[in-house]
Amino acid sequence: MTKLIALVGTNSDKSTNRQLLQFIASHFEKEAAIELMEIKDIPLFHKGLLHSIPDTVKKKEEKIAAADGVIIATPEYDHSITSALQNALEWFSVGQYPFVDKPVMIVGASYGTLGSSRAQAQLRQILDAPELRAYIMPSSEYHLSHSLQAFDEQGELKDREQLVRLEALFADFLTFIKVTSQLTETHKQHQKEVADFSWDCLTQ
Repeated sequence: MTKLIALVGTNSDKSTNRQLLQFIASHFEKEAAIELMEIKDIPLFHKGLLHSIPDTVKKKEEKIAAADGVIIATPEYDHSITSALQNALEWFSVGQYPFVDKPVMIVGASYGTLGSSRAQAQLRQILDAPELRAYIMPSSEYHLSHSLQAFDEQGELKDREQLVRLEALFADFLTFIKVTSQLTETHKQHQKEVADFSWDCLTQ
């Protein structure tokens, strides 16, 4: 069975983005084994700690590396992703480089009407950075607006159209994982390029 990591892009105790990922994990349990991953316990990134990467980061990197794909749910704060998610991605851009050629699907929930659209666009840009180099599924953003009213008491999505769209995107993501799994010729080269990359060697 396909194994996925569902990365909760916030350190908030109450989040409709976590609720969305919980729904995804439950609703698609027959199609994939989906494990939620929290980022609350990740310390503040500091380059001085690179000689001793925290165990909590190492364990998360190992799980991401072993997974067939990653679903990231991002809130939107001030037209951007959360500082907690940015911090986590900074850690994941060092050490084991688990996002290199890793299929990623982006989803997001927000209290307003835009469904974290700006944050999702920013997240795409970050995941495409030379230190992360993920395979981001094209045209795959899922925007859940008015998320406080989106779920019933059982945690199920109320809106049938939202559910149908999510099911279609998830099916496409599983196909995307199969397609990208065949792109193996350059994977070792990509890993080496990411490991060797340094902004210090670039000139303006």
